[in-house]
Amino acid sequence: MISANNVTLRVGKKALFEDVNIKFTEGNCYGLIGANGAGKSTFLKILSGQLEPTKGEIAITPGERLSFLQQDHFKYDEYPVIDTVIMGNARLYEIMKEKEVIYAKEDFTEEDGIKASELEAEFATMNGWEAESDAASLLNGLGIDTELHYKYMKDLAGPEKVKVLLAQALFGNPDILLLDEPTNHLDLDAIAWLEEFLINFDNTVIVVSHDRYFLNKVCTQIADIDYGKIQLYAGNYDFWYESSQLLIRQMKEANKKKEEKIKELQEFISRFSANASKSKQATSRKRALEKIQLDEIKPSSRKYPYIDFRPNREIGNEVLTVEGLSKTIDGEKVLDNISFTLGHNDKVAFVGSNELAKTVLFKILIGEMEPDEGTYKWGVTTSQAYFPKDFGGEFDNDYNITEWLTQYSEEKDVTYVRGFLGRMLFSGEDGVKKVKVLSGGEKVRCLLSKMMISGANVLLLDEPTNHLDMEAITALNNGMIKFPGVLLFTSRDHQIVQTTANRIMEIVPGGHLIDKITTYDEYLESDEMARKRQTYSVQTEEND
Repeated sequence: MISANNVTLRVGKKALFEDVNIKFTEGNCYGLIGANGAGKSTFLKILSGQLEPTKGEIAITPGERLSFLQQDHFKYDEYPVIDTVIMGNARLYEIMKEKEVIYAKEDFTEEDGIKASELEAEFATMNGWEAESDAASLLNGLGIDTELHYKYMKDLAGPEKVKVLLAQALFGNPDILLLDEPTNHLDLDAIAWLEEFLINFDNTVIVVSHDRYFLNKVCTQIADIDYGKIQLYAGNYDFWYESSQLLIRQMKEANKKKEEKIKELQEFISRFSANASKSKQATSRKRALEKIQLDEIKPSSRKYPYIDFRPNREIGNEVLTVEGLSKTIDGEKVLDNISFTLGHNDKVAFVGSNELAKTVLFKILIGEMEPDEGTYKWGVTTSQAYFPKDFGGEFDNDYNITEWLTQYSEEKDVTYVRGFLGRMLFSGEDGVKKVKVLSGGEKVRCLLSKMMISGANVLLLDEPTNHLDMEAITALNNGMIKFPGVLLFTSRDHQIVQTTANRIMEIVPGGHLIDKITTYDEYLESDEMARKRQTYSVQTEEND
């Protein structure tokens, strides 16, 4: 068990947390939620001991081991991958290194033998002989191939490093597991594996995530941070949402009844306070009036943007025809003879572990990259808007937010442009903020404003939920569902894929395409798709 006792954290004059008391018990997975800036990651740092509270203390059951997901992706660059994972249990790794030093001695003494014997006993107690196989199992589950296990961390790509650090946090069955955004940069297969791992994990888990589907799958309780307090709710994310909304409705209804009673009493007092025969009744009602207290309903710190993609033109039947597209990047064939045709009702989710392949396809379709072979043709009634995964260059200028968005609008009226910014929670002086100093989430909201103001009837979105908070993701999800045009998108957010897509295209290893008109959940359950993935994988290995 881990608990926070009267924890307060002040940053300057502002109290981020005030007298927080909460217990996290064994056998539960807690989803720590709250608006951006509410202090979710900060609270995890306090729990893990990385940050000292201004007041109060963190208590952990004696003898229990706490593990947390490291955020520094370069910290272990000089270590092998397998060692990095085993470091998740610091004492076990320390014993392994001590043993290596002792056994490497040329003048092995009796004292060394005694020390080695003690270490071997402790090593066996900690299941040290299974350490490498356990670490390899975690890595394989997360999609890190065996050939990478003994390479150095510096030789891995960014997403691969993320998976290794996650394996490190999970290693050795920790008693308390703290995970800050564990699904970031994971492909959907790795997320599914992590979900199953946590569902079967018997100890205490506290997780911060913007992935609603993930929280619904793994969480048994929700810890909601709002206005410096943390409130526990039994159940998963959807249950929390319904419960919190129901509580607010009940409080509003109770206040409405109290207000009606107050009005009734005030009218009686006003009418009969000067009447001698009614004076006692008026006095009685005054006392009753003084006792009525309205419930304080604090507005949540959460703010939801309004995302509404409205096409300027209705789309025709001919949308997009792709024939024989192929592309090789740095010697790897990421697209191999891909062909498909889109209709005017299609909302297509591109899935698969090869992130580069999906991004390359989008860049080709939007005209930013040329294919090696093949052609594509957009219908004459189509207009496209594109959300790139890497959008740094979009903001490498000296514009303020209003100026930046105005350049993409046919209507140059400032009031018109600011209307779109207001929907995305940019208000007042935000309009003169320079775009190059915006946070990642603010830049994403700017790009979504650009897509809304474009009036395009075909949207291409490459991982649009990166950097967004839960509220913005929910708003984007709703906007995508309501959009009457054609969608092509990639997303690691399972709920967005499941609720939006009516067609799934998977680019499998080797650059081949699987195309199926279905929902995402049905696609994942399809044995046929699993067999095809395996077939393509084998074919690719044989071709290599």
